[in-house]
Amino acid sequence: MTQLPYDRYPREPLVLENLSLKYMRQAKFVPLSMREGILEIAIADIRDHTTIESLELAYHCQVQAVYGQAEDILEAIERLYGIHSQSIDNIIEEADRDISEIVTEVEENESRLRDLAQEAPIIRLVNRIIGQAVEEKASDIHFEPFEYTFRVRYRLDGLLREVESPPSRLQAAIISRIKIMAKLDISERRRPQDGRIKLKVDGREIDFRVSTIPTHHGESLVMRILDRESLILDLAQIGFPERLQEEYDKVIHQPYGMILVTGPTGSGKTSTLYTTLDKINLPSYKIMTMEDPIEYQLAGINQIQVNPKIGFTFAGGLRSIVRQDPDIILIGEIRDKETAEIAIQSALTGHLLFSTLHTNDAPGAITRLLEMGVENYLLSSTLLAVLAQRLVRLICPFCKEPTEPDPKLLKTMPFSAEEIADMTFYHGSGCEECRHTGYKGRTAIFEYLPVDEAIRKEIDRKSSTEKIKETALARGMVTLLQDGWRMVREGRTTVSEVLRVTLAS
Repeated sequence: MTQLPYDRYPREPLVLENLSLKYMRQAKFVPLSMREGILEIAIADIRDHTTIESLELAYHCQVQAVYGQAEDILEAIERLYGIHSQSIDNIIEEADRDISEIVTEVEENESRLRDLAQEAPIIRLVNRIIGQAVEEKASDIHFEPFEYTFRVRYRLDGLLREVESPPSRLQAAIISRIKIMAKLDISERRRPQDGRIKLKVDGREIDFRVSTIPTHHGESLVMRILDRESLILDLAQIGFPERLQEEYDKVIHQPYGMILVTGPTGSGKTSTLYTTLDKINLPSYKIMTMEDPIEYQLAGINQIQVNPKIGFTFAGGLRSIVRQDPDIILIGEIRDKETAEIAIQSALTGHLLFSTLHTNDAPGAITRLLEMGVENYLLSSTLLAVLAQRLVRLICPFCKEPTEPDPKLLKTMPFSAEEIADMTFYHGSGCEECRHTGYKGRTAIFEYLPVDEAIRKEIDRKSSTEKIKETALARGMVTLLQDGWRMVREGRTTVSEVLRVTLAS
């Protein structure tokens, strides 16, 4: 029996009056075309005469059936007629029409609010908002209430973009629906809450971290999308240039000491650290992490979630971890003197320790720890290296074209006049592929500071950030701005994008 190849299935749905999605799924068939009184369908059971005759009676036509694989047919049904075939605009319109009559005064009645959140139109709407965010590779979904509007935004490539937003009268139902999914208390709207959701989207399991906080016009809710398949466990793919990979590879294979990764929220620190742990995760090592929260689960690594509400903090957890006989430790963040001192003590006693700090550059991490009260002689004895990083957007390859950058912006970049004499600059003109932003995807730029004898002397002297930076530059450190300039020279990003992530920090 000849099977219909998937590329023969239509790209646009054939709309037949009163043909239900449920019926197509049950009978496993999908319409292909209607020409001159002949309806062509793909069907999983070519001998299903009941379905074929029913269609002939319903549409007064002759049905021509071809064999299709059940999986192909069901996938085509979902693509053409299912939830993913509808725009958010259409679903919002349906939801508003179907439940508008029962929305009034519902916010104060928990049982009615729970019922409303379980209504099919609200479930479809929330699922579509989440599904589209995953399709577009968003990192977060923001639901924001204002006096007259209810705004939904996706964070794409580090920047927020507004999408079709539901009317404000659906706000309570949508927020409640997500809170129910995250097993949060829908009656509690005066205090912040945190939860998690695990969903299957497009055939793969994705975790969502949910955070709510009360605002003047209702609860603001943010969903962080944690897609395990989007986690890149390869230093080169993250953006490490070859020369940095070699240097970094040497330091992460040291038997003990402390390595810090620094940068603002959303600069890719977690991805770098997870990739690092994956690279050194050998059967001969025991690796333990303390995280808040655990973003991705890594095979063969003991990951621990801190819980400050019950007094289980980074500092307290680190004391317990050391008694578990680990070789390598990751502390999600050094936030205070106590955590910093225990971390350094752990590095002194034969552990390789990784952690993060929120500082603008690599030299700033050293002075931050000294300002916390860490003893300079202990820091100089344990610190192996500091890696600062940022994420820059890449020029969209589909609309990339030569351009002339703003001369004022060029003045801030680290180059000589000779360097740009014959250089071509590029930008993205904007297209459907990049949502008319000119950018598609991101990569990291780095500032790597190895702690050698010269830097140790500056730590012992409690030198300023400027002095440490001066010494590091004299010894060949490449700054974030200089690494960004490398990306501009390679035609991968723009001058304005490099300045946005380096000078704005």
